[in-house]
Amino acid sequence: MDKTTVHAAERVGPAFSTDGMLLARRKTRQAIHDIASRVTPGMVEEEAVTMAKQVLIDSGMALSWHPTRVRFGRNTIKPMKRKSEPGVMLQENDIFFIDIAPRVNAWEGDGGASFIVGEHPDYSRCAADAERLFHDAREVWSSQNLTGQALYAYAESTARKMGWELNLDLPGHRISDFPHAAIHAGALADLDVPPSAMRWILEIHLCDPQRRFGAFHEDMLLDDEHYN
Repeated sequence: MDKTTVHAAERVGPAFSTDGMLLARRKTRQAIHDIASRVTPGMVEEEAVTMAKQVLIDSGMALSWHPTRVRFGRNTIKPMKRKSEPGVMLQENDIFFIDIAPRVNAWEGDGGASFIVGEHPDYSRCAADAERLFHDAREVWSSQNLTGQALYAYAESTARKMGWELNLDLPGHRISDFPHAAIHAGALADLDVPPSAMRWILEIHLCDPQRRFGAFHEDMLLDDEHYN
């Protein structure tokens, strides 16, 4: 794509700001870890969601432009648009993930990560692989200038080699000054041009082939300098 011409899918609104988007991302990533630090075995998933919403409010962020999610154990395999099984309690050796999309002033944040309590080798590997595949795919996007379609084809193939299934019902999406859906509501996985930095969220939801558990990691597509 000729970067001197803005693709229709990558337009932004009048309040778009590089500094604002990066601020929203920093606050989102910090909130994820603040929420995770308060999750403990014996907590019921609904309690964790209520707590997560309060963390966002206490951090000065507007509640999500999509539902705040904290998913425990067997609910980590469910598609995001499907409601969790109610009453699931976090066990002593368990997996959970956080998926939040707060707003900071005019700018959208969106992020997710997986966490382990106790010890469970399969859970630990799945959580680590979700983050690893995110960065692997992001680096291939950066070095090979992949389209959104090619990026998700690569992620799906690599997930399979890792021993997982990639949930393609989470195909990535736009992010911008709020609301991005008024600009473009299509999926990153459908984009037929190379996505630009600071315009898209790459979503990685890995599922155990036996459908027992999953892990999730998502973040903004950015250049290497923005990641620790």
